[in-house]
Amino acid sequence: MTGALLVAGTTSDAGKSILTAGICRWLHRNGVRVAPFKSQNMSNNSAVVLTADGRGGELGRAQAMQAAACGIAPDLRFNPVLLKPGSDRSSQVVLLGEAVDTVTAGNYRTLRPRLAETAFAAFSELRSEYDVLICEGAGSPTEINLRDGDFVNMGLARRFGLPTVVVGDIDRGGVFAAFFGTLALLAPEDQELVAGFVINKFRGDLGLLRPGLDMITAATGRPVHGVLPFHLDVWLDAEDSLAYGRILGRPGAPRGTEWLRVAVIRLPRISNATDAEALAAEPGVQVRLTIEPGEIADADLVVLPGSKATVSDLAWLRETGLADAIRGHAAAGRPLLGICGGFQMLAETIHDEVESGHGTVPGLGLLPVGITFAARKTLSRPVGSGLGAPVRGYEIHHGYVSAGAPDPLLRYQDGRPEGAVAGNVYGTHWHGAFESDGFRRRFLTEVARQAGRHGFTVAPDTRFAAVRERALDVLGDLVEENLDTGALWRLLEKGAPPGLPFIPPGAP
Repeated sequence: MTGALLVAGTTSDAGKSILTAGICRWLHRNGVRVAPFKSQNMSNNSAVVLTADGRGGELGRAQAMQAAACGIAPDLRFNPVLLKPGSDRSSQVVLLGEAVDTVTAGNYRTLRPRLAETAFAAFSELRSEYDVLICEGAGSPTEINLRDGDFVNMGLARRFGLPTVVVGDIDRGGVFAAFFGTLALLAPEDQELVAGFVINKFRGDLGLLRPGLDMITAATGRPVHGVLPFHLDVWLDAEDSLAYGRILGRPGAPRGTEWLRVAVIRLPRISNATDAEALAAEPGVQVRLTIEPGEIADADLVVLPGSKATVSDLAWLRETGLADAIRGHAAAGRPLLGICGGFQMLAETIHDEVESGHGTVPGLGLLPVGITFAARKTLSRPVGSGLGAPVRGYEIHHGYVSAGAPDPLLRYQDGRPEGAVAGNVYGTHWHGAFESDGFRRRFLTEVARQAGRHGFTVAPDTRFAAVRERALDVLGDLVEENLDTGALWRLLEKGAPPGLPFIPPGAP
C-alpha cells in the first residue's frame, strides 16, 4: 500500500490527534510502514528528539505519541512547524526542531511562505520513505479568515491530493451541523477532497443515532465512516492541557488504606502538563488540575508544572492568591514539586532578559537557588539517577541554576547535580522523570510520608511504558472495531472518489 490521508476536525480537540494515532496503530498492526505528519502544530506540549549529530530538537508531543503508535522513533519532520504560545499575541516558532523566531498575528503572514515550503518538503521526503502518511490538520479546515496561505489543512490536501476525513466531537453537541457547515464553507476544489466523516466520543444507543448518519450522508453525499465510542482510557499525551478534565486519568483503587491527593496548578501558559500523567497512572493517586487556592489547601502534594512564560505565570500566581496558598502548603510541611518553569518559580530570584525581558524578579523563595535565562534553549534527553533509582527525562528550557549549591534531586550520568531539594520542597528541570518507574515509586513513598498519608502504599507493578502501550492499543482497537476500515483502505489506495457533490455556498 502507498498513500496518505488527512484527518481534519470540526474544531480543536474534536479528536484529530487520537483518530490519527488510532489509524496509525491499526495500519502498523497490519504490517504497513506508516508515519504521522502535522505540518504545523500550536502547542506548549512538546517532546525532544536527538538527531544523528546529537542536536536536540522539539516537535509536538502528539506527533511523538503518534510515532509510538506507528512503532517508530519520533522524527522532527513529523511536525516541521511548531508554534509555542508565550502570550495571547505571540508565539515562538520552532522550525524542524529549532527555535528560529517569535511571531505575532501581524508578522506571521511574512514568515508563512518559508514555513509552508519547509512543511511541504518534509512531507515529500517522508512520503518517499514510508508506505503511508496519516496527516493531522489543525483547528478546523474552515477557518475562512486563514485559508489563504494555509499549509496544514486543505492547503496541504490540495497540494498533494490527499483524501480527507472530518472528525467531530458529538459530546459537545451539534455535530451534524458542524459537519455540514464545515463542508459548505469550503471552496469547490477543497470539497472534492472531503470524502467522509467520523463521529467521536459517542455514548448511548447507536440505533438512535443511525437516522442522523443517513441524513447527513443524504445531505452531503458523503458517508460517515464510523462512530467512535467515548472511552475512559483515552487520556494520555494530550496535545493541549485544556483537553484534560479536572481529574486527570482514571485513578485505580489504592493498594493501601489511603489516597494520595495531588493538585497540579493549571498555569495560563502551562507546558508539558503530561508530566503529571505518570503520577495519575498510579493506583491510589488522584491528580487534579486546579486554579483554586482552596484545593491546594486540601492537597497532599502540589505540583507547579512547566510554563512557556515563567515570569508572567509567576505574576499570575501572585495576583490570584495561589502564591500565598503554595507558600502556606509548603510552610505546613507538606510536599511541593516544581518542574521546569515551576522549578524556576520556586527560586529566590529569576533573572530573565530573554523570555519576558523583565530583568530580575523575586521568585517564591522556597528553594535556595537563583535562575538566569540564557538566549540558547537547552534541549536534551538526559540519563541519570535520583533517590537511588535510574531516571531518564528530557529538557526544554532557557533558564538555568546560576546561584546556590542546593542538595540535588537528580544527578546526571556523569555525576553533575540537577534540581534541588529543601526539606519538603523539590524542583527539577527534567520533564518525563516520573515515567521512570523506580524513581516515581520512591518519590511518591517519600511525599506520602511527608504528607502524613501513612496508609498510602505505592503499587510495585505499575509500568508507565506499558500503560502508554495499552492506551495506543485501545486506539487501534477503537478504529478496527468501529470504523469502516475497508473504506479507509480504499481512500489510501485510490484517493477521494470522483464526483462528490458540491455543497453551497462554498468559501466566501
